[in-house]
Amino acid sequence: MDREAIKKLIPHREPMLLVDEASVEPDHTAIGHYTVRGDEWFLQGHFPGNPVVPGVVLCEIMGQTCCVLLADKISGCTPYFTGIDRVKFRNQVHPGDTIEMHCSIKRVLRNFYFTECAAYVNGKLCASGELSFALVK
Repeated sequence: MDREAIKKLIPHREPMLLVDEASVEPDHTAIGHYTVRGDEWFLQGHFPGNPVVPGVVLCEIMGQTCCVLLADKISGCTPYFTGIDRVKFRNQVHPGDTIEMHCSIKRVLRNFYFTECAAYVNGKLCASGELSFALVK
């Protein structure tokens, strides 16, 4: 799905919509892509002369990709982070890089979803961790 289809699923809009395209694979993994253009608001001061995508933004990008997995449950709800656990940052992400996210649901408890995510650039792991969400009406 493209950005317009993603907008039909999640409430995020520019400049906070941080997934360009996404799909759900047969193994119930969401694969998302985002290309860092270089003019994003979060790069303006992080860091002058050496722009690097902040780790918290990588978590947000992975989180938005997770929401694609909740497509049939998210209607009429807002997804809120409830936890960010065991996150590790391995490699930097720079303007021009295309980030590929891999996300899967590991556990569901009523309206709480527990996921595992990883973000890659050119096959190199940049970030990984466990994210949890609540779907709130």
